[in-house]
Amino acid sequence: MVRGKKMAFIGDSVARNHVDSLLCILSQEEIPKDIYKDSEDRYRKWYFPKYDFTLKMIWSRFLIVGEERMVNGSGSSIFDMQLDKIDYDWAKEFPHLDYAIISDGHWFFRLMYFHIAGKLVGCLYCQDPNVKNYNSDYPFRMAFRAAFKHINTCTKCRKTVTLVRTFAPAHFDNGGWNNGGYCNKTSPMNVGEVNDGVFEWQLRNIQMEEFERARNEGKKKGQRFEVIDVSRAMFMRPDGHPGEHWGNKWMKGYNDCTHWCMPGPIDLWSELLLAVLKRSYDATRMMSS
Repeated sequence: MVRGKKMAFIGDSVARNHVDSLLCILSQEEIPKDIYKDSEDRYRKWYFPKYDFTLKMIWSRFLIVGEERMVNGSGSSIFDMQLDKIDYDWAKEFPHLDYAIISDGHWFFRLMYFHIAGKLVGCLYCQDPNVKNYNSDYPFRMAFRAAFKHINTCTKCRKTVTLVRTFAPAHFDNGGWNNGGYCNKTSPMNVGEVNDGVFEWQLRNIQMEEFERARNEGKKKGQRFEVIDVSRAMFMRPDGHPGEHWGNKWMKGYNDCTHWCMPGPIDLWSELLLAVLKRSYDATRMMSS
């Protein structure tokens, strides 16, 4: 299904987490050539010669343009978000891809100012007078809507199958990542323990709403959208994070309850990816015959 193809994961560090899992699985068949790595290890490219298959990681925190304000040469954790402008780093690569797995979400919980057509339209977590304050679901929705709109209006992108991976929740208990939160559970939840009312589930539903909108529009233009819905399964795996054992030398004392251990529950995402690719591949073959 991927012989002679190009596949890219577009998103944040959780998308990279998925790529690393997939690489471990595929390397049992063939060890790829590591053909590109940028200075920050965010943009990566691997090549599998036996199958002429290229796998990429394209870093994009927001899918749209989001620029951090700098203060005395250092980051301020304040972002100016251009809700109507696509992140060029992934947009320029997209027409050359056969498969694109898009995900994002964990960066949308910072102080932000929202701009449309160059005008300030609101903010997140700001206390500025006369500026409308939104919840983080607003920029999240607008980012996916803008990304999907770009794909559907891109005449050079018709060969690309867009796969949306839904939001994978973190599991911090008794605090956040930077104020003592931890994840010490040692077994999965059962179905009855999953709370569909939590905010992370709302983010998943926003993605699904925007996905359905984009897919319906894409059908008119020959654009193909698929979904890899991992949210409910990952809600049930609070035991699957590195926690205090992530070995980060720059941020000692913090727990990682956002990313996923390998091998572990994140490997399921690649099983679901395979199933979706097979369904799309079979449908394409039926249409061509």
